[in-house]
Amino acid sequence: MTSVSVESKIKKENFQHYIPVIGDIHDKSPLAYQATCGVVNVVNSVQMAVAEAYINGLEVPDPVLRSLFDTCMPVFFKHFPSLLAPYEWVLQETEDAAEGAKDLMKIQYDLPQGMLNRMLGDRSLIYPKYSMGLWEKGAETLEQSQMQMIDDIIEKLDIQDGENILDFGCGWGCVPNYILSKFPNVRFTGLNLSHEQCEYMRGKMKDPTSYLSSGRFTLVEGDLNEAHFEEKFDKILTVGVFCHVGNMTKAFSKIATFLKPEGKFFVHIITVRTPNNISSAYTHKYIFPHGRYWNFDAVPNRNKDLKTVKRWYLNGTNYSTTFAAWLQNFDDNQAYFGDLDYGIDFAKFRRIWRFYLIWFVSNFASCDGEINGNGQFLLVHS
Repeated sequence: MTSVSVESKIKKENFQHYIPVIGDIHDKSPLAYQATCGVVNVVNSVQMAVAEAYINGLEVPDPVLRSLFDTCMPVFFKHFPSLLAPYEWVLQETEDAAEGAKDLMKIQYDLPQGMLNRMLGDRSLIYPKYSMGLWEKGAETLEQSQMQMIDDIIEKLDIQDGENILDFGCGWGCVPNYILSKFPNVRFTGLNLSHEQCEYMRGKMKDPTSYLSSGRFTLVEGDLNEAHFEEKFDKILTVGVFCHVGNMTKAFSKIATFLKPEGKFFVHIITVRTPNNISSAYTHKYIFPHGRYWNFDAVPNRNKDLKTVKRWYLNGTNYSTTFAAWLQNFDDNQAYFGDLDYGIDFAKFRRIWRFYLIWFVSNFASCDGEINGNGQFLLVHS
């Protein structure tokens, strides 16, 4: 970098220190920080007013809703990313490794299984999987995209037959089931807090057609903070869970105690290539209580008990296409979904979820998928 460009960069950073909204919110003067928070509050209020009008029956055609998202999101990502950090707790680690876990289970993961099966897909090998499918390698269906995503993890984590693997936050057991089908001597332990997801896996563990019934899968229902294992693992993986983890440093410290000295830990998570972590007032209330999307540098910046040795950014168009497939499944199964119990009126539930799904199709496609996508990180003991 030339002396002229360095000087230009310094001037820009100094300028952003005093100007609200643009750039890194951590690097604001007290006055600029307070002004930024004020603008964030206004944006949150407008966002929630629009969303709740839609939820409560305002008729907005899908193309209009998509156009709204397609117009706003690139502006926020490119120019005003601090407007996407609606609460101060989003910006830093909190005391608890996991936040709002009971609320998250109730609102998200303990929804009627029939609805989740049909929206996410429930096949012989690919069980419901609430995370990105990999489409950039030529997948033509949701099932293929999820298979290719897990194949990609197998390659990056260098899984070998005979290894003992932990899946932290194993969902409905899709990743263990698929990997067990590929390796006849691999053993898997799944750690999961959701009782309903565990019930689904217990059913599969009794199903002779499922690899979860092979005797090579152990299910532990519980929380990371309380987990204890008699033996250490060759590999540990986690897919999507760290959006719900409030203290990455504490979580990594705990996970390090489960890993063999030469073991490897693989993290797949939604990440943003903006100056700060982001979240949403809407998703916090209706979809992911205390959910946050960590900055792409968040994992490598926590090299304490574990250190990052490789990382990858997966373009957001992969997740946008996955959300589009889920939205199509959601719309195609409305007659069936209407008879299930969501704890609220189905018409309202339907609007809450359609707003979310339509939004995230646009959200991850914004800026050609180069800002909001998925990060993958390979870590080892420090």
